[in-house]
Amino acid sequence: MPIRSKNKLILASSSPRRAEILRMSGIPFEVRKYPFDENPPDERAEKIPELLALQKADQVKDMKENEIVITADTLVILDGDILGKPKSEQHAVEMLSSLSGRTHQVITGVAIGSKENLQSFSTTTNVSFDEISPEEINHYVSVFKPMDKAGSYGIQEGIGLTRIQKIEGCFYNVMGLPMRDLYNQLNSSFNI
Repeated sequence: MPIRSKNKLILASSSPRRAEILRMSGIPFEVRKYPFDENPPDERAEKIPELLALQKADQVKDMKENEIVITADTLVILDGDILGKPKSEQHAVEMLSSLSGRTHQVITGVAIGSKENLQSFSTTTNVSFDEISPEEINHYVSVFKPMDKAGSYGIQEGIGLTRIQKIEGCFYNVMGLPMRDLYNQLNSSFNI
């Protein structure tokens, strides 16, 4: 997977997990944080992550000629309802309780833009949890503080490691960046 590009890849995200995934891929990049103003569109839940990623890409105004910017947004959806980031520890407990013993979808929308080109896509992964006891949920929330995570959990820690029964789709999508799909899009549309 040789990466030879005259373009500079910019990850426009404050997510440490997205940066970690991109770093693990071996693709050189730079992180730039922007104060994105997210206005969720009035659209079907499945479409919102990609539309938000496009909104974020549209807000990047300082892109240079040789730069490619990546933006992303991840949502957890259970029975058509969006589970965003929890507003409090109690809210996190309620979200995790609703996911216990059930299957939900994690959808990440990604936008990739240059001065000449803008592409977007979304990736969906089905995640099934075992039954999770109230004690496990309370312990996870108090120790791991999942306040910055859609759905109130990280697949790579605590309950994610011990209570996810199975996933159907991309593991890294659940972490916040569907790397295989991103890599393929970068190759096909941006010659990276």
